[in-house]
Amino acid sequence: MIRGGGILAAHNTFYADDVIQQENELEPTVGKAANRRREEEFLSNITEFRGAEVKSAVDPAHATTMVEWFFDYDHREWRTHQYHQVAVQRWYDGLLIHERFYYGA
Repeated sequence: MIRGGGILAAHNTFYADDVIQQENELEPTVGKAANRRREEEFLSNITEFRGAEVKSAVDPAHATTMVEWFFDYDHREWRTHQYHQVAVQRWYDGLLIHERFYYGA
């Protein structure tokens, strides 16, 4: 969904109401509504999206996925942005309950 431009649709479908998301070492953002606002703000600054590649690993015994992303886009403030990011995601009852992003190392 994300690679096809459906970031907000994926957020609506797969994120729990009390989801916690965290960027690197920043303070976590708690709740689906707060995280959606953060995504909407990010997306409003994208001026061109050239693509994304994804690889993932799943650990069903611990309800955890690790997703390695490569993004290529232009952003109003950050200009051309190409980077790798790893998202570690914990799931419960088919919904994301915790997601932490690691990038920029």
